[in-house]
Amino acid sequence: MSAGQMLPITNAQPLSAFQRLCEVVAQLRAPNGCPWDREQTNESLIPKLLEESYEVADAVRQRDDDNLKEELGDVLLLIVMHAQVASERTHFGITQIIEDLTRKLIRRHPHVFAESKAHDAGAVVKLWDSVKREEKRATETHYLTGVAAALPALMRAQKVQRKAAHVHFDWNEISDVVAKVDEELAETKEAMVGDDREKIGEEIGDLLFAVVNLARKQKRDAETLLQAATDKFVRRFNALEDELNARGKKLGDVELAELDAIWNAQKAHAPAPR
Repeated sequence: MSAGQMLPITNAQPLSAFQRLCEVVAQLRAPNGCPWDREQTNESLIPKLLEESYEVADAVRQRDDDNLKEELGDVLLLIVMHAQVASERTHFGITQIIEDLTRKLIRRHPHVFAESKAHDAGAVVKLWDSVKREEKRATETHYLTGVAAALPALMRAQKVQRKAAHVHFDWNEISDVVAKVDEELAETKEAMVGDDREKIGEEIGDLLFAVVNLARKQKRDAETLLQAATDKFVRRFNALEDELNARGKKLGDVELAELDAIWNAQKAHAPAPR
C-alpha cells in the first residue's frame, strides 16, 4: 500500500477488521506515516490511555451507547498503539498479548474449560483468585503486592479490601462495618481537638478507608458513588448560581446564609433519585 493511500471501510468480519486496525496503526508509525504518531512512546501514551478509560466510564454512567462505542474505540486504538510501539522494540506485539490473554482466561476459568465447579458469581471470584494466587506465588512476596499502587485511591482501597476478604479477613456483620466508620469518625474528631495536623490527616484517611469498606459491603462501587455524589453537588450548585443570576446577584458577592437558604430550598424540591 502506498503512502497516503486510505484503507477502505467495509463491513468486515471482526478478525479482519481488527487486523486492518493493526495495519493502519503500523502505517501511522511507519517512516512515511504521521509525525505525531511516530513520536509516541509507551510512556507518552499513558495520560491519553487513562483519560480515554475515564471517558469510557463516563459514557457507561451516562448510558450513552453512541458515545460508549466511540470511547471504546479510542481505548482499543491506544492498546493497539501501545502494542505496536512495544513490537518496534522487539519486546512483544499484539499477537503475543492476545495469546497470553487467551491462555490466562482458559487457565483462570477451570469451571468452564476444566473439571472445577462454580455455581454462582461469588464462587467464580474465589476460584479466579485461587488460581491467580498460584500463578503469582513465585514472583510476589506478599498477597497484596499485585494490587497496583498507581490505581485511583478509592479503587485501590476497594480492591485491597476485596482481596483481603477472599482470604477471610473481613467482617461478616454490616453492623461491625458501620461501627468501624463511627470509630474512625470519633478518632478524627479527637485528633481535631488536639490540633495535630499529621494525626488529623491520618485519621481522615482511616475514615475514608472505612467508608469505602462500607460501600463494598453494600455491594456498591465507591468510585461510582462518589462520582454520583459529586455530579449531584455540581447540578445543585449550578442551579444555585442560576437562581442568584435571576436575582441579579453573583457568586462571591453573597453571604453564606443566603446561599444556604437557596441550597436548602432547591434540595427540598429536588426530584427523588432514580
